[in-house]
Amino acid sequence: MSNNKSIFLRLVKLEDAETLAQIYKPYVENTAVSFEYTSPDKAEFERRIKEKISTYPYIVAEYDGEIVGYCYASRFLPRPAYIHSVETTVYIKKDFHRGGVGKTLYLALEKLLALQNVISLNACIACADKDDETLNNNSLHFHSAMGYRYVGRFNASGYKFGRFYDMVWFEKLIAEPVAPFGEFIPFSQLLSEAQAVLSEINSRL
Repeated sequence: MSNNKSIFLRLVKLEDAETLAQIYKPYVENTAVSFEYTSPDKAEFERRIKEKISTYPYIVAEYDGEIVGYCYASRFLPRPAYIHSVETTVYIKKDFHRGGVGKTLYLALEKLLALQNVISLNACIACADKDDETLNNNSLHFHSAMGYRYVGRFNASGYKFGRFYDMVWFEKLIAEPVAPFGEFIPFSQLLSEAQAVLSEINSRL
């Protein structure tokens, strides 16, 4: 990336669906990073965005006006006692790997989740014993560098491209789990605060 250009973060829009689907498509069709078999089309991506944005943050990163990555949080598990835990996801356009986009997105996501009184961030990551043409362990290294720690492994839990892959869970706590704790706040109630956070981050990028 050129030194005179920088990343710009913003909240997702429904009209981003086609671009985000194209960023995600190679992960589905060419890798075991995603355990999906079929790439979601624009309509399906719109549905997924709508499903998330009222409750959790969904951020895109632009570089010179082009969307080059995105990240979001999702419900961790459906039981109500899991309300302060989320699953985190990030995908970066191929040409922008290792350029700091993922780190920038994840740090912003953490700040927004902290506004919601989220404590536990969880990442579900496909894992291989050794790198092959469909999967490497870069995501494991990335999450470790972001302060996530390994908490569990499910052996041979994914089957894709005629082979089995393991799945591991990584976890990061962003607040002290001390009771009593503040109530979870849906993201739709924090839009002005979220915009202020992203503006502050963008001013430093």
